[in-house]
Amino acid sequence: MRIIRGKYGRRRFDVPHNISARPTTDFARENIFNVIDNLVDLEGMSALDLFAGTGAVSYELLSRGCASVTAVEKASTQLAFINKVKALLGDENLHVVRADVFKYIASCRDRFDFIFADPPYDLPRFGEIPGLILSSDMVREGSVVVVEHSKAFDFSDNPFFLEHRAYGSVNFSIFRVTAPEGNP
Repeated sequence: MRIIRGKYGRRRFDVPHNISARPTTDFARENIFNVIDNLVDLEGMSALDLFAGTGAVSYELLSRGCASVTAVEKASTQLAFINKVKALLGDENLHVVRADVFKYIASCRDRFDFIFADPPYDLPRFGEIPGLILSSDMVREGSVVVVEHSKAFDFSDNPFFLEHRAYGSVNFSIFRVTAPEGNP
């Protein structure tokens, strides 16, 4: 795993072979972060990484200046790796939470400026994830949400949908929370 840019840029960490996550490729991660950098200034933001896997997105967010990043992961192998890298970097701005993401979304009362979700593509309730996040207490006006998905999904009918990006077989839908029409 490679951190692409920022204060931890170019640092590499060997991912254990027994991790069951499907990490976002460096190519796709680099490209989506180029898009994100043009949408928002991550400096000082609070961010959430759902289905954190190896933690690559969490560390990219920290490296680019997020003040606080919460990584939510259920699998113990992935959690151990995230915590190992956290210790190696010595960064206390990462908060690691072991939880089922659906339960976390339903119960979380913290609000985030930026949310990234990379669920397993074969997750039975995959299609519900953008709507659950965007209707939760975790977002506020201006929050940006990025969901990684396969080409089997099209979220363009969501009222907060902003754009779709594809890098090889990796697809991203980007959402921005806005006030309902007619409300200032």
